[in-house]
Amino acid sequence: MLFSRTLLAATALTAVTATAKADEVNLYSYRQPELIQPLLDAFTEETGIKTNVAFLNKGMVERLLAEGDRSPADVILTVDISRLAGAVEAGVTQPLESDVLTANIPAEFRDPDNQWFGVTTRARIVYASKDRVSPEDVTTYEDLADPKWKGRICTRSGTHAYTLALVSAMIEHHGAEATKTWLEGVKANLARKPQGNDRAQVKAIWAGECDISLGNTYYMGKMLEDEEQQEWANSVNVLFPVFEGAGTHVNVSGVALTKSAPNRDNAVKLIEFLASPKAQEIYAEANYEYPVGPETQPSEIVAGWGSFDADGVNMMDLAAHRAEALKLVEEVDFDG
Repeated sequence: MLFSRTLLAATALTAVTATAKADEVNLYSYRQPELIQPLLDAFTEETGIKTNVAFLNKGMVERLLAEGDRSPADVILTVDISRLAGAVEAGVTQPLESDVLTANIPAEFRDPDNQWFGVTTRARIVYASKDRVSPEDVTTYEDLADPKWKGRICTRSGTHAYTLALVSAMIEHHGAEATKTWLEGVKANLARKPQGNDRAQVKAIWAGECDISLGNTYYMGKMLEDEEQQEWANSVNVLFPVFEGAGTHVNVSGVALTKSAPNRDNAVKLIEFLASPKAQEIYAEANYEYPVGPETQPSEIVAGWGSFDADGVNMMDLAAHRAEALKLVEEVDFDG
């Protein structure tokens, strides 16, 4: 089998005949290697089952479709509800009935048909300059279209999954027409064309190129870990805007059992482990994310950023709006 014990680039993999092995489980992952290795190490230590991981930048569903029943992948691990829903729609996953998962994962963070299971959440928040923005100035996502922010906002591409999820939530709350107007307003307020990742936006705030940016919460923790990036992180506040009449936008990372799953029993053990209190604690401490387990608290660092009320929008409703969200982003030429 063309997997190694360490994380591999997707280009190094080819479709091979799926063969079950008693002591292995194979993953395709969109999650960055450093974010999941502590979890996989803990799983192997507890069960003796080796984890073979292919880290993919893109094309996970396409790869699984091309491999079909010959796919060596047992589990997919990905971020963003649209990617989870897309895998289900493509028919590359299978349902998993598990009392462990039902007990450990709240209903709002798992597929109604048990095709995918959320394991962590992250809030899409605003990073704001400590010197140039008062925390009271940022209250809602809708407010980002206000002309008072003209030339003051940085963000990553409008076509990125994280942005599209936020736009999808805006559609759910206000409809397509109002969302298009909102996108036009946000675009008019940009300090530069959308570019880079969430950390790049915080660096731009630190450099004085803009005053606020959109980003996921866990990037603050990752920046504080990096000696070079600590100065960027310390230049901003973490603020939790809400939708008018609702809460703060959250998204999930999650897992699903592949349709082929040659090592199905081991895959089930891994998925159930990821939902366990032990794994949830590792996520909370190592990755600065919010565990979905109701009995697991965020790390002390994450809790220090403040509390928030999560938006109650159903995750699958967000996924259903993705195509429309992308269409609106392209119509307003958000990245142009």
